[in-house]
Amino acid sequence: MNPFRWSFRAQFLFGFACCAALLGYAFYVQFRLGIQPCPFCIFQRLCFAALGLVFLLGALHAPSRPRARKAWSLLALAAALAGMAYAGRHSWVQLHPPELPSCGPGLNFMVEQYSWLGAARKVLQATGDCASIDWQFLGLSMPMWAFLWFLGLGLLALYAGFRRPWNDRLSG
Repeated sequence: MNPFRWSFRAQFLFGFACCAALLGYAFYVQFRLGIQPCPFCIFQRLCFAALGLVFLLGALHAPSRPRARKAWSLLALAAALAGMAYAGRHSWVQLHPPELPSCGPGLNFMVEQYSWLGAARKVLQATGDCASIDWQFLGLSMPMWAFLWFLGLGLLALYAGFRRPWNDRLSG
């Protein structure tokens, strides 16, 4: 047995740990560094939480059937794609800042007025403060890094769910 080959469970636990660490860092930036999240950031956090939950539940289930592994993988991919959509749009808004200086009403107000689905639509049309870049690392803003993390975690989920198990490779 190859000691460097990760099982489905180990890969999904790793994905969960990454999501938990990313959310932890987001809260650190908010509460210790004082950088307040915009509505885009909130929805990206929700996508990381959903992705982390799928990774955790998939790891706890640790299915042996290929169909079940693929199902967990596709659920994780759906959460990652949603996160990529929000992070991609947020990055676009940062790269092409609008003329208006405001992001609009706060997230709580939008949810009360439009429901979660309506708020999600409004967030995708966000402008202004969402365009400000308050944090950068290696020349990339936080939503750009979030996009890369969603991409990487989505690929990890696909690999974990669709790779051919090691036992099948040995037998045939």
